[in-house]
Amino acid sequence: MFRPRKERSKREKLSKDSIKKARKIFLYLRPYSGAYAIGWIFLALSSLVGLLFPLLMGQLLGTGSDQPSALDGLLSQVSITDVNSVAVALFLVFGAQAIFGFFRIIIFTYVTESALRDLKHKAFTRLLYMPMDFFNTNKVGELTSRISSDVEQVRTVLNTTIAEFFRQIIIIVGGVAFLMFLSWKLALIMLGTLPVMMAIAVVFGRFIKKLSKQAQDESATSNSIIEESLMGISNVKSFTREMFMLGKYSTAINKIKSINVKAGIWRGTFASFIILCLFGAIVFIIWQGLLLTSGPNPELAQKDFFSFIMFTIMMGASFGSIADMYSAIMKAVGATEHLMGIIDTSNEQDEKTGTAKPEITGKVAFESVSFHYPQRKDVQVLKDVSFASQSNQTVALVGSSGAGKSTVASLLLQYYDLTGGSILFDGVDSTTIDLEHLRSHMAFVPQEVILFSGTIRENIAFGNLEASEEEIIEAARKANAWDFIDTFPDKLETEVGDRGIQLSGGQKQRIAIARAILKNPKILILDEATSALDSESEKAVQSALDELMKGRTSFVIAHRLSTIKKADTILVFDHGEIVESGQHDSLIDMDGVYANLVSLQGVEHS
Repeated sequence: MFRPRKERSKREKLSKDSIKKARKIFLYLRPYSGAYAIGWIFLALSSLVGLLFPLLMGQLLGTGSDQPSALDGLLSQVSITDVNSVAVALFLVFGAQAIFGFFRIIIFTYVTESALRDLKHKAFTRLLYMPMDFFNTNKVGELTSRISSDVEQVRTVLNTTIAEFFRQIIIIVGGVAFLMFLSWKLALIMLGTLPVMMAIAVVFGRFIKKLSKQAQDESATSNSIIEESLMGISNVKSFTREMFMLGKYSTAINKIKSINVKAGIWRGTFASFIILCLFGAIVFIIWQGLLLTSGPNPELAQKDFFSFIMFTIMMGASFGSIADMYSAIMKAVGATEHLMGIIDTSNEQDEKTGTAKPEITGKVAFESVSFHYPQRKDVQVLKDVSFASQSNQTVALVGSSGAGKSTVASLLLQYYDLTGGSILFDGVDSTTIDLEHLRSHMAFVPQEVILFSGTIRENIAFGNLEASEEEIIEAARKANAWDFIDTFPDKLETEVGDRGIQLSGGQKQRIAIARAILKNPKILILDEATSALDSESEKAVQSALDELMKGRTSFVIAHRLSTIKKADTILVFDHGEIVESGQHDSLIDMDGVYANLVSLQGVEHS
């Protein structure tokens, strides 16, 4: 289950199943297991052929010695006294390595990119179908970081690091086998250092993994600060809070720096320790080897000693690189765990199990509905709310801020589960209705319209992806949007910019209305769609809304009461309850909450 950063950090300290969760990445490699297996074969062949290099070089360096070599039988096809033949053999080794390495890289890249494509698609799919409360408790910046930076870490490991890691393991294991064959005494000296190094590698790797995951979390936090600052740049500038946001960002990136510097110190300490031990071991082995090659009855041929030294140096390089590779793999384990956290979190597809697809005509009924938000269980937002609307009626929701009006809109759209009561659509309980089927008959025009980057055409067509050119233009005309669209040089192909920044508030509202018209919903929800507009824009948008509401059930949330005087039913909310209901004139005659709101706004009574 994916959790907010603070909760997740606490959980990670206690978690013992990170590796188990990370292993789920193999589910995405499974469809390409055949190609992946071939890639591993090429990796093994490349590594095994590479072991011939120190063997041949050692024998070549010892060609001046007449002592019989333990490898004479193995190298009977190569004249080690002939420099040319050894050089040809070495070039053949390099050629075979090049061919095997070429195909290994191509295959690993294909498998990795295919698996990560599937993983990103799955993660984004899960995000799109997450319930609204998920986005109330998780920052967009963190979520986008999981899809981008974490996937990039996994890509690097699957493409390169894990292959090189196992290549070094093959070199070490193969090297040990050759060393035992050449001289078991010297081999035991080498093996005496191996367990200690590996134990230290595991301890350091776990510690570095924890620091790396902390750095990832802080990086996600810093990214969310950037995103929030740029998305709300008008607020930042109008309140002259550039330095404040810079301060928040500086604090975040300083934390990242501190964590990464700390991790770097530990990695550096580890690398230095390995190098010191490694070179000390090499010196000791050379000393012992020289003792074995000297004397009247040497136990080790000089050319075998040179091969031994070449293997030792090669294995030393492998030991030295394993630490960084191990920490990189552990970092990818953390990144994979985060991604799997998103994928394993239940979403609307899991929780909304309704399958009924009744005819939706616009009849809606709230029956004793109670609700509180999952993160604020102590605050009852709606209390035993009941009302009903018929097809093609307009229901207005009025009341002070926080009275529960927008919550009704969210519940109509099935953003949250009820804590009590039920909502019926044409007499069918909403929990039994297929969610996509239900929402396909609904359209929502919010107060703050967010357009997608792209063209005006693409934003209007979002309401109906199959719409023709004529249908898009007709929707724009009905929304009073065509007049200004037609003045643009590129007309429908005009780019709206990020979140529609190239258009005014009134223009964005009319594009959103055109989008809703094109969808042709049975149920329309308007959440204060004109409250943020100037008088001229409000008039144009209200005219478009009047056109949009024809022939469909409309729920209108309004602060400007002059816009809902003609509503079939007006519901007056106060502290989560319906305190008054009726038409405009009857509510005025009641001289209650509604009449007081009308009086405060100076709205004419008739």
